[in-house]
Amino acid sequence: MIKCIIVEDEILAQNVIQSHLQKVERFELVGICNNALEAKEVLDKQEVDLIFLDIQLPGMTGLNFLRSLTNPPLVVLTTAYAEYALESYEFNVIDYLLKPISFERFSKTVNKIVDGRLFTQVAKEKDSLSGDHIFIKSNSKFFKVNFSEIIYIEGMKDYLKIHTAEYKLVTHQTMNDMEKILPVKQFIRVHKSYIIAVTHIKSIYGNSVEMEKATIPIGVNYKDKVMNLIGRKS
Repeated sequence: MIKCIIVEDEILAQNVIQSHLQKVERFELVGICNNALEAKEVLDKQEVDLIFLDIQLPGMTGLNFLRSLTNPPLVVLTTAYAEYALESYEFNVIDYLLKPISFERFSKTVNKIVDGRLFTQVAKEKDSLSGDHIFIKSNSKFFKVNFSEIIYIEGMKDYLKIHTAEYKLVTHQTMNDMEKILPVKQFIRVHKSYIIAVTHIKSIYGNSVEMEKATIPIGVNYKDKVMNLIGRKS
């Protein structure tokens, strides 16, 4: 099940989204929050896969709330004002829904999420049998990829490119979702658009990581994590 919360201060809008969720499969509503503070409390207490987030909230806005999260779940923004759409593109959101939200439009968003997360669900099921690989959906097929094969993963908006020594795979998925299912001892995120395999690191210098066949930039927000990896602070 995809666990989701609604962050919305309007009762009518809460009811509409809740009603839509009750009509679709694989989604479990685990909380309804009236503001960003309540949402943060829920995120701290339990695992959440998806947020339906209103942009105009009392106190902290939805966009500022997103900025405050270091590793946010998938996000669908909701608002009555189309002019916020451009500003929302700086975030890696799944979709942008204008109120009033019809079920037809809601269904398109849900289908996008399910299609994008499908290989994640397969990987979790397979992980109980073997923890050394992942199944990647690409071009309507599922490809078995050993963790040891992956050199780095490159984010491209709503898609990822998985680089190995022998081939590359493009899949519809977010970096945040991929980061959650990779073994933390084998992979490290060094940039908002890059996750790298620790075993394939050749050298680290300045703000770059030299990998096999590629040099990967280190993002400002990830520098300390990379320096901790080699046992020293920057």
